[in-house]
Amino acid sequence: MVSLEDEPEIYENFEDVSDRKAASRRSVEDFKVPAAAPGMKMNRLVVVSLGLLCILQAALIIYLISQQNSLTEERDQMKRNNLDLKASGKNLTEERDDLKRTVKDFDLEAQLKMTVSQQNSLTEERDKLKRINLEMVATNKNLAKERDDLKKSVTPLGWKYFSSSLYTISSIRKNWQESRDDCLQKGADLVIVNSREEENFLSQFHETMWIGLTDLETEGTWKWVDGTPMTERYWGPGEPNGRTSENCGDIKQYDVGKRWNDANCNIKVCWTCEKKVSP
Repeated sequence: MVSLEDEPEIYENFEDVSDRKAASRRSVEDFKVPAAAPGMKMNRLVVVSLGLLCILQAALIIYLISQQNSLTEERDQMKRNNLDLKASGKNLTEERDDLKRTVKDFDLEAQLKMTVSQQNSLTEERDKLKRINLEMVATNKNLAKERDDLKKSVTPLGWKYFSSSLYTISSIRKNWQESRDDCLQKGADLVIVNSREEENFLSQFHETMWIGLTDLETEGTWKWVDGTPMTERYWGPGEPNGRTSENCGDIKQYDVGKRWNDANCNIKVCWTCEKKVSP
């Protein structure tokens, strides 16, 4: 049993215990790290992020520089290869041109030899043909003369022979259509003039005479009696004069060489018939 005298000591023990606990709590609190403020945490996060970005950027720059150096080397290599190819192409082009010139010179030489040979052969053949032609011309000339002589010897009475045709001039006068009818009855037709020689031959008759020329079918379009168009023309001065009543052609006895005249088909003059002779 505790006496009252002992109570103060007990109380003192309780106080000591309380003081020790309080001191113990203070010492623990002194060792605790104070909590960081929210702003400081954000700053640390930003610093760390920037550091990582700097590291990534540096790595990217190093990679890009490495790639650029590699591309530059590849480009330079391609340039060197291109120059080599150009030089090689130039050499090949020169070789090709040399070969072409060689082939061309060879072809020209071969062609020249062939041409000279062919030319000599053609010249010989030409000269031979010329000799044959001259002989044939002389033969034909002699045959033509013999033929004409024979035809002249059998020319019917009242007819004249000229250039494969027989001609006769009437002794009476009729209009153009009646004159043509007379020629047709004789197996001939009114004369058709095809050349200057034939025109000159007809001038020997010294007579105004109908020829086989008319524009009765179409005014102003002169045709021969066989339907062929007029090619040779020997109209006299101012002829044809375009009068619609003058549709038949005749030869006047004046102005040799330019004697044709358009006349009224109903007037009566002499006429010349022409009959072709078979060769």
